[in-house]
Amino acid sequence: MSAAALAATPAAPHPEPPRAAAGVRPRDGGTSILVPLRLVVGAQYADTALSVYVKIAALALRPEGCTAKVSVLAEYLGMSKSAVERGLRHLTQPDPADGIVEVPTTRRTLPGGRGQSAHRTVRALGDGELWVRIPVRAAEALTPRLLRVYAVLTYADARGIPLAVAELGEMLRHHSGQRAGECLGERQARRLVDELDATGWLTVGRREGARGRHAYEPHRRPLRGVPAPAAAPSAQADEQLVLWGDGAPDIHDGSGADDHDGSLASEEDPVTDRPEKTHVPGGIRCRRGDRKWVAAPVDNPVPDTFRSEGLALRADADTPTPPSCDRPAYDGPGLQLSPRVWRVLAPVHHELPGIRTWMLRRIAREIGAQLDAPAGSEERLTDRLTRRYATTETIRDIGRWILGAALVRHGCGDPRCETGVIWETGSDCETCALNRQVEQARARRDAEIAERARLLEEQRLQRERAAAAAQRQNQGLPPKKTYRQRERASDAEIRAAIAEHGPVVALHLYGHLRTLPLLHGPQPPADGGEET
Repeated sequence: MSAAALAATPAAPHPEPPRAAAGVRPRDGGTSILVPLRLVVGAQYADTALSVYVKIAALALRPEGCTAKVSVLAEYLGMSKSAVERGLRHLTQPDPADGIVEVPTTRRTLPGGRGQSAHRTVRALGDGELWVRIPVRAAEALTPRLLRVYAVLTYADARGIPLAVAELGEMLRHHSGQRAGECLGERQARRLVDELDATGWLTVGRREGARGRHAYEPHRRPLRGVPAPAAAPSAQADEQLVLWGDGAPDIHDGSGADDHDGSLASEEDPVTDRPEKTHVPGGIRCRRGDRKWVAAPVDNPVPDTFRSEGLALRADADTPTPPSCDRPAYDGPGLQLSPRVWRVLAPVHHELPGIRTWMLRRIAREIGAQLDAPAGSEERLTDRLTRRYATTETIRDIGRWILGAALVRHGCGDPRCETGVIWETGSDCETCALNRQVEQARARRDAEIAERARLLEEQRLQRERAAAAAQRQNQGLPPKKTYRQRERASDAEIRAAIAEHGPVVALHLYGHLRTLPLLHGPQPPADGGEET
């Protein structure tokens, strides 16, 4: 067919491109939870806290509330018990920023003293508080990091906020390692989006959003693809170019031919299109001598900080490096202390040259952490170090002593307390005074209990000694008379027993009821005559 005839032929109507949800089969729905937005974007909450919150909120909808153990929550979420405990620690403790507790917890104990699982609830949302709706199924199916990405994208989609990958990375943070507290990079955020897209919980429209951004379509249930139905045969299939369907050419969503991977450009532009391979700066650490390439050492100079004129705190330059790495010995700048750390260590300046560099670095970090903490000051640490250095007689390792004894604060939980005294005012600490009173009362109570126990023990020993003496006294005596024999015995017979064996044996034989009246009553005349 000629080009003119093809142009004159009326074009067949093309079907509309399918939506993201077309060609998929939804799963059964489930319960969704309204999660506070502060829990999603707050840097103080770990990723595991979001998953644990969603599951606890779902279980708290029951009449009896959430009474599941930590092990049960871990089994529901597919996480380890320690990970769930870390998430619960952030949820059950007051937020350092505003003091809000997201998951109020009540400990329970049976009447017999045996513990039960805790009863947990979630905080009610405040008026006007921002929230995001998260399905419970997503918390069970996605990892904590992917669930957080899903929550951020769901909120952005509900609010109609165009979100770039770099902006998404700024809302996610590292929670462990050397980069803890830092935001994720663009490449890491892009990888998380791709992983979430592969799970079916998110559909990504590449460059379909505003200003070339990706368009994100979160789903309330995961989607999985199904084979599309066969297209009906068209009468003009041999004449009209098919743009969608099985008959469409594979141009890889580009504008060029298939032999150029769908692009007319000879090189991709990394500004608008993501390169397939990115160069990772830096190299890997050399571990064996057979490595073909080892990155050159990075020049990382130490910033200008305070340093003593007469003190050289340098790394051990004589320490040999492993021969397999073939690197020269370190000859860069040594360890330098900041001005505030140097002022705090003024009482022990003469001891610093004998401390190892590694230990001195730990001491400097501990001093810096205490200075940055609430109620921390240089004068307070210097005074503490001076007093303890003056009152300590024997110090075997000065570095370990400074780190483990001299810098440790003694006092109660109040950060202003310094060995029972408020540092700013010099007055006695009320908490420490109350603790001392409690300790004294406990000591008095323990002393009273010990004295009572001692008296009871002495009484028991006296009874045992009396019983043993009576047993020894009763050994060798004739057997006791029965009750009938005692009733039938005459007074003369009992007096004869008293005269022959004595009162003790008579009491043993005839009992007190028959013997005592005869012992204390009038005695018969010795010659056997009548009484006058």
